[in-house]
Amino acid sequence: MTPAQRLREVLAQPHIDVMPGCYDGLSAKLVAAAGFKVTFMSGFAVSAARLGLPDTGLISFSEMLDTLRNCCAAAGDMPVIGDGDTGYGNALNVQRTVIEYARAGAACVMIEDQVSPKKCGHTRGKQVISREEARMKIRAAVDARANTDILIMARTDARAVHGFDEALARCMDFEAEGADIIFFEAPETEDEMRRFCSVMTKPCMANMVPGGKTPVLPPAKLHEIGYKLALYPVMLLSSAVSAIQGTLDALKPGSKAAQPQAVSFTDLQGIVGFPDYWSKETKYQA
Repeated sequence: MTPAQRLREVLAQPHIDVMPGCYDGLSAKLVAAAGFKVTFMSGFAVSAARLGLPDTGLISFSEMLDTLRNCCAAAGDMPVIGDGDTGYGNALNVQRTVIEYARAGAACVMIEDQVSPKKCGHTRGKQVISREEARMKIRAAVDARANTDILIMARTDARAVHGFDEALARCMDFEAEGADIIFFEAPETEDEMRRFCSVMTKPCMANMVPGGKTPVLPPAKLHEIGYKLALYPVMLLSSAVSAIQGTLDALKPGSKAAQPQAVSFTDLQGIVGFPDYWSKETKYQA
């Protein structure tokens, strides 16, 4: 099956799926090994991990595409949804993004309606393009997949700029244009989350960011509200940063800080695939 077909199977199940956010090959591999059915390559996390910079449109299309290839290759059969940001330009740029993300192995690409350069959905200073331009971008994305198999996730950030009703109207536009998954970014109350899900006919995604604008609810509650996917975009990155900082503190000369828990070197070799490599290596020894 194609990655898109595997994602359609996930979406067809009656339960909600938790979706950890990955940001490189190793994190994608760990998500798959842990048994999750789908992952999301987070632009926030990729920008932080690859550049050490904020998610403010500083990372380029080619850098995101390169990371996406690594994530898809490492994820194996687990479908990967790729953050396509604004599509990196106008409607024709959106079409190129859709095609190249499909070639990279993505099961789905997310396209949003922010003005470029975009900003993280739960931070300040966002602006959005007009409703009609947003609709045309999703139309272009849907048209671009005519010769490839990839799902389209349509996202609006209009809630913070124009209010709930405008954001909901955009989501309804995206459904009408043929988007496969709808992402209403940063609803501010549980009631808004319910109102959104109640009028959508396509699968909806919830974005769970502790400290963000949206109430962080358990997956069972999100499922009851009507969501199909529960995204945790930066939890893995946040955990990794905490572990790295703790290790660095412990390594400082004279430090009395305890070394954080870590996998053994033997386990690390297994995680990245040394045993499999060694077994295959013997096949081609002269």
